[in-house]
Order: sequence, then C-alpha cells, then structure tokens
Amino acid sequence: MDTFTGAERARWVFGSKKRSLLHKYKRNFALSIARNLPVGLQFTPGTRILFRPYVLCAMPTPGRPRVSDAIVEQIRESSVRSPRKSTRRASRETGIPNVTVWRVLRKRLHLKAYKLSIVQHLTDADKVVRKEFCMQMFHRIQDNEKFLDSVIFSDESTLHVSGKVSTHNCRIWGSGNPRASLEHVRDSPKVNVFCALSKERVYGPFFFMETTITGIVYLNMLQEFLIPQLDEGDQEGRIHFQQDGAPPHYLGEVREYLNTRFPGRWIGRAAPIAWPPRSLDLTPMDVFLWGFVKDRVFVPPLPANVVELRTRIAASVAEVTSEMLRSVWQETD
Repeated sequence: MDTFTGAERARWVFGSKKRSLLHKYKRNFALSIARNLPVGLQFTPGTRILFRPYVLCAMPTPGRPRVSDAIVEQIRESSVRSPRKSTRRASRETGIPNVTVWRVLRKRLHLKAYKLSIVQHLTDADKVVRKEFCMQMFHRIQDNEKFLDSVIFSDESTLHVSGKVSTHNCRIWGSGNPRASLEHVRDSPKVNVFCALSKERVYGPFFFMETTITGIVYLNMLQEFLIPQLDEGDQEGRIHFQQDGAPPHYLGEVREYLNTRFPGRWIGRAAPIAWPPRSLDLTPMDVFLWGFVKDRVFVPPLPANVVELRTRIAASVAEVTSEMLRSVWQETD
C-alpha cells in the first residue's frame, strides 16, 4: 500500500467536496494517478482500485472466474446433447441455477437462442420452375409493355371476428391491467372471402357460405360471380386470369373451365402459364389488398359478429380507388 504526497491528498480532498460529482471525480482522479504509478504498481488485467480517505490502493483480484470450468463444460455438454431444451430444463437436469445456466450460455459459450421458422420445402426442380416462370414473364412484358395491365389477380382469405394476434410482439400500455381487452378468443367465427384485382377495379368481395372451400364451391363462384363480370370488359379476349396453387384451384373441372374461358391466358398450377410451386405469392393481393382490408376491419372495437365483420370487409374494399390500384400496378411492374 503506497500513500501519496500532500499535493495529491489536497486534490483528493478538494474534489471530494463536490458531492454530486464524487463518483465521476474518483474515476478521473484514479486515471490520472494510474498514468504515473511506480513501476511496481503498474495496472494489469484483473487489478482493482480501492478508494479510502487520502489513500489510493491498487490490489490484484483473485483472478478466478465466477463459474468453474467444470460447470461450464457441464452446461456445454447439456446444450450440445439437446440444443432445443430451455434453460429451466437444463437447470433441473444439471442442478445448476437457471441464472447461472443462462449467463454461461450467453457470456462464456457465446450462444444465442434462435426461433424456428416454418418454411416450405424447395427442391432443385422447384427452383428451375421459378426461374422459368420469371423468364417467361420477362419476355411477355418485353414483347408487350401492357401485359401486366391485362392480368386479373385473385385470392381468398379467412378473416376471424376476433382477428388474429401475435402474443410475442403485441403489447398494450396502460396504468392498469385492461383484462377484458387483453382476452383473445381462439377459433372465433370466421368468413372466407374472395376478391380479384385489375389495374382499374376490384372484383368482390364474395363471401363463401361454406366453412370449407372445395373445388366445386370455387368453380361455382367463378361461373356465377367472377366470370360474368369479366365478360363485360373482355370483348377482345385479352384478359389473363391468375390464381395460386391452392388445392381447390387444382380440381380438374376448374382447370378445364379456365382452359375453355381463357385459352392459353390463365396463370396457375398446371396452367398454360405455370404458377411456380411454393411461390412467394408476391401479388397485389398479398402485398396490398388483404393488408389494406385488415387494417380497417380490425380496429377497436372489434366486430361483434359475422354480419358486422362482412359489413366492415365490404366497406373497406369499397374504399380502394382507381388511383391506388394504378400505383400498386406500377410497384408490381
């Protein structure tokens, strides 16, 4: 333990009078002293500084880690043996406190917890079909700059009365616990709705009365609802109809009907213009319409029943203007 000169003590006493800046002054004082320590008191890793009245002491720490290497190895083996187990389960199996397990995994082993994502399996053949589809669309647009203007995009969606919520990222701030508004009904009543989009207008919404959409139900909707509206504006036979690869769309009767109504001009699964399997569905329906509708339907207070839900859906679809659609088509192009 080394003491300091009278001038150094005076600096310490003068600085300590500033109580509000005491901690900051201690740090600055220690740094200024550390630069001029005798050779035998040079700081090394693991050295700590003790402050006492008029005295500054530099003492080495024990240097031992807070958790032994044996415990670290035990936790590492447990995580390697079963990477998906929680820290609580690892704590029960090893008898090591949960906080210690978490700290070792993060600080000593430098591991992080990653969440699983459910994705579609893509084969090499699927990638080839995707590339062929992109090249086919590219050449069509290159040959005819207005090709996208002739495409009618379609899709179905299921909307629940209580909406859908992700408990992982949904938070409601308040001074008290709003228990009623925090309750979310699982499997609430729902509606299946169909819409189609062109550059000029929205076709729909069409509400399926059935709880499950089958190929026959989908075919009846096309024949009785959508196609009669398309016939009004397709006098020259230029419309290209798009649908995704959902099972109801793949029914033989559906494909036969579309081949008759849109010979060589429909896009879908096993269509003249083949929609790639397990595609990203980056259509105006996915990137615009359904998000636009849900943002306006699921606002507090939520719909009380299916009738109100249908009314809100129809009202939100009616808000889509031709200017909005032209902007969406420019982004799609």
